[in-house]
Amino acid sequence: MRVNQIQQSLALFASALLLATTAAAQLLPDVAPLDWEGDLATRMVDGLHADLDRRIDAAREDRSARWSASPLTGAFAAENRADLRTILGAVDARVRGDVETIAAPGEEGPLARGEGYHIYAVRWPVFGNAWGEGLLVEPDEPARASLILLPDADENPEALLGLEGGGNPYALRLAAAGARILIPVLADRTDTWSGHPDVRMTNQPHREWIYRGAYEMGRHVIGFELQKALAGADWLVRRGPGLPLGVMGYGEGGLLALHAAALDTRIGAAVVSGYFGPREGLWAEPIYRNVWGLLSDFGDAELAALVAPRALIIEPAAPPAVSGPPMTEGRPHGAAPGAVPAPPIDAIQAEVARAESYVANKPDAPWIRIAGQAGREAGQDETLQQFAKTLELTQPSSAAPPEPLRELPDARVRMKRQVEGMLDWVDRILEEAPHTRATFWSNADAASAATWVASTAEYRRIFHEEIIGSLPESTIPLNPRTRQVYETDHYTGHEVVLDVYEDVFAYGILLLPKGIKPGERRPVVVCQHGLEGRPQEITDPAINSHYYVQYGCKLAEEGFIVYAPQNPYIGGDHFRSVQRKANPLRLSLFSYIIEQHRQTLKWLGGLPFVDPDRIAFYGLSYGGKTAMRVPAVLEEYCLSICSGDFNEWIWKNVTRRRITSYMFHGEYEMFEWNLGETFNYAEMAWLICPRPFMVERGHWDGVAPDEWVGYEFARVRNRYDLLGLTDETAIEWFNGPHKINGVGTFQFLRDKLNFARTP
Repeated sequence: MRVNQIQQSLALFASALLLATTAAAQLLPDVAPLDWEGDLATRMVDGLHADLDRRIDAAREDRSARWSASPLTGAFAAENRADLRTILGAVDARVRGDVETIAAPGEEGPLARGEGYHIYAVRWPVFGNAWGEGLLVEPDEPARASLILLPDADENPEALLGLEGGGNPYALRLAAAGARILIPVLADRTDTWSGHPDVRMTNQPHREWIYRGAYEMGRHVIGFELQKALAGADWLVRRGPGLPLGVMGYGEGGLLALHAAALDTRIGAAVVSGYFGPREGLWAEPIYRNVWGLLSDFGDAELAALVAPRALIIEPAAPPAVSGPPMTEGRPHGAAPGAVPAPPIDAIQAEVARAESYVANKPDAPWIRIAGQAGREAGQDETLQQFAKTLELTQPSSAAPPEPLRELPDARVRMKRQVEGMLDWVDRILEEAPHTRATFWSNADAASAATWVASTAEYRRIFHEEIIGSLPESTIPLNPRTRQVYETDHYTGHEVVLDVYEDVFAYGILLLPKGIKPGERRPVVVCQHGLEGRPQEITDPAINSHYYVQYGCKLAEEGFIVYAPQNPYIGGDHFRSVQRKANPLRLSLFSYIIEQHRQTLKWLGGLPFVDPDRIAFYGLSYGGKTAMRVPAVLEEYCLSICSGDFNEWIWKNVTRRRITSYMFHGEYEMFEWNLGETFNYAEMAWLICPRPFMVERGHWDGVAPDEWVGYEFARVRNRYDLLGLTDETAIEWFNGPHKINGVGTFQFLRDKLNFARTP
């Protein structure tokens, strides 16, 4: 009898499940079954990688076609140099100043003397509190040429002159050949001064520590050091008018030498050692080489082409051995991964050949050549001989080490000055940022809500195309596939997959309230999870997350249709490397998220039981970050609620005075190129305006302090008030942590979506 009862119960359950599935099929017309297995979130991130790999290869082909068809003179060259300066952040006006010696009182004079020259410790102004600093070699006789030698980041200038052990002191041979030489210090890859002693120290190399905040403000450690080198060139030209000017660099200095020669036509000859090659793997290099949009317009071949017809010598020396950031004991390990590549000689040769192919009117002598043997140290005989010949120097020969005259500069303290000088300049830009953004926004017309909407369309385009990075809108069919995964007394739950591009798909979970009447169209609330989250944490009735507190389930129980997308910020470095691959293509993780949401909105808006004019967005944490960016671009979202994320976002990314700043943490993908001078969170909310916008904020939320949140929301409220839209924006403060509160926000949804609880 007991067996029969169990069998009857199973039969009733199967019958109920069949009815539920049939009902779901009726609600979701023309939907194919979803039969994918495994972790769909990981599959999503894998798909983004595959798509970006194709786009990186396509960008190389597009560059080659565009550069081959264009004369490398006149407007084309000028436009590309201007674009290059912009993306490198080399945009601040340099001050005019002289190179001056550095010495303690009573120790004035040269550091050392050699045969026919003296060596001085020097500095020179660049901008603000940022000074170039290094060594100057001054010949005793009139100089024959002016040189800037750029060591690798981990080389001291003294090593190039034989004043300390290690390395190849090839600068001595150029000094003996009659050159005036300026050797700047570069920010190195140690983490000695990375962090704030009153907050936290970090294992980020100095170059990354500078890169992070600078990138957010439209600047770059590369741009800063280019400005230092070019400020030195300014002085060298004044010091020796008419003298040939050359630049030579190794490793990180090679990177700078290539870019400097591409930008500055005063440079007559350049040597790039231990750096040149294909750049399609830029995403795996150290993050301080990450340049927004670089591969859209430039590889090393294109940069080399901007040097033509001036001389460019490529020395295939072994690059610096860098396999990752320092792993300093006792410091949090939040630095980005990244290694310096060692391209094979055939890859270097192929990149040189690409550069040659762009130059139609080739000079009599080769303008670009490879000198020296692959895999050896920098400053090989053949390289120096060709460099000297181009600059009309006497042929360099071996030179005896110089005689020290006094104690060498303290390299550790000097490095601190260099790091802090660049960070101080970032602080100055940060302080000016509200005024810079106000100027940027001066064309927005706030006379009325209508003029505001019309005049901010261009800002929306800029935000999408230049800050987030825009992908082409998908033209492939949505091809929806679903399967039922939940059923409660109030709703059924369905996994949904939609196609976006080849290998790229949108995935989420749809909660359908029971009792939707034929012909009825209900509002949808799109509920977005945070970092490393999954839609199941929002929609699964068996999961009660501390952060999400079943808010998707609760909204569905009220009768709202709920959709919880899977966003691709999951999987640690695996998803963060999506951002690394995307940035050099002038794209970001949110470029993909926007297109995933666009496809999702198309599908949701086409469902017969959905009101396409009442699709709202409500996200927590990284989902709140999404709430600021996606509805700012996609106007199909009729309102947006940002929970647990809204604050003074630029301070959050750039300040070094609070432990919650992303300057200190492992989320190295957070930094968005030039966001600080264009769009803070208030400005993003202005793009959502006049649609309703709300902030949900717990007093204990560690994302940022209350005063930051209040300050930035006041700017939002001011805009809505002045446009006569006071009732369209709100903030709820609650006595709680980083979580969904679901009180004021739920009422905001009921009011703005004109939807009451269902019985």
